[in-house]
Amino acid sequence: MFGTLASGDIETARLRRNLGVTRNLGFSCGGFEDLGMRLEDDNMKPREEDDGEHVAEETASFEIQQQMQKLVVGYALTSKKKKSFLQPKLELMARRKGICFVAIDLNRPLSEQGPFDVVLHKLLGKEWQEVIEDYQQTHPEVTVLDPPSSIQRIYNRQSMLQGMADLKLSDCSGSMFVPKQMVVLKDSASSADKVVEAGLKFPLVAKPLWIDGTAKSHQLFLAYDRRSLAELDPPLVLQEFVNHGGVMFKVFVVGDIIKVVRRFSLPNISNCDKAKVEGAFKFPRVSSSAASADNADLDPSVAELPPKSFLEALVKELRTLLGLRLFNIDMIREHGSKNVFYVIDVNYFPGYGKMPDYEQVFVDFFQNLAQARHKKRHCK
Repeated sequence: MFGTLASGDIETARLRRNLGVTRNLGFSCGGFEDLGMRLEDDNMKPREEDDGEHVAEETASFEIQQQMQKLVVGYALTSKKKKSFLQPKLELMARRKGICFVAIDLNRPLSEQGPFDVVLHKLLGKEWQEVIEDYQQTHPEVTVLDPPSSIQRIYNRQSMLQGMADLKLSDCSGSMFVPKQMVVLKDSASSADKVVEAGLKFPLVAKPLWIDGTAKSHQLFLAYDRRSLAELDPPLVLQEFVNHGGVMFKVFVVGDIIKVVRRFSLPNISNCDKAKVEGAFKFPRVSSSAASADNADLDPSVAELPPKSFLEALVKELRTLLGLRLFNIDMIREHGSKNVFYVIDVNYFPGYGKMPDYEQVFVDFFQNLAQARHKKRHCK
């Protein structure tokens, strides 16, 4: 009634049963479909089983599974970040390459979980920072993406861009600057004189000093005059506005991999506009994928991407300066220039779901980490 299993099917079923046993031992990653298909194609013949052979089969299956499971990535992400980043396509592509994502239980000590090859995280708070720092000290063999001390620098817009203007780029196909800026810790109204003393010119982009994960920390305003500063809530950073043709470049960095997309930004502001407009105006959210300018009919001098060699040189320096592997920079080209660029913002572990082919980029990145770990182990 149920038919008879072919010899290859019997052996495949047995191995799959054994793999199920090893999963109960703590290896819950997928990625064994291809193995089963290969065994079926090989038409392996069934063998007589005894207790010793059964144990040997389980041991062999366990070893095969360990070989296929190349990298275990423990992740600690907010529900929003998990939803946007751990898309089914990414998990499937990663699983086929032996990369497994495992959620970190925040209610249990991190040292009792795993073992992990990589810890991927983006959580705020001093308590979590201490957990990761302690874990790094006791598990130096684990790659932590990224060090909390480096991430904290990015969460403060005062320290975020420090040191960038001093970078010595070997490539001469472009030059990089940061806008003039100053910090206002309290009493925005009385800061007008300090703005003038600092040599900043209106209009000014006003940004919250701290990036704390809330929507408010990403609210930006454009202050056209001295009186408009009174409308703003400190602490904040005032950054000189640079005309850039209404286009911003978001440069995504994943290890050594660089991807660039265009976003619509604020249009140029003329002297006539400055004379007519007063007050502080809220920015539209220019970083969203809905603001994409990649397929728009734009002036080539505005839309042309930064030179590849320039970006590679810049990102190489920034990885060292920031101590990060997962970040993006917001960059603009000074209007009327060929390749004079300003870095205006940096984000840690940004919305990679908005980056083209991000799934393949991250699979390649994690594979590179796995290969590096393999070489390191065999060089000892």
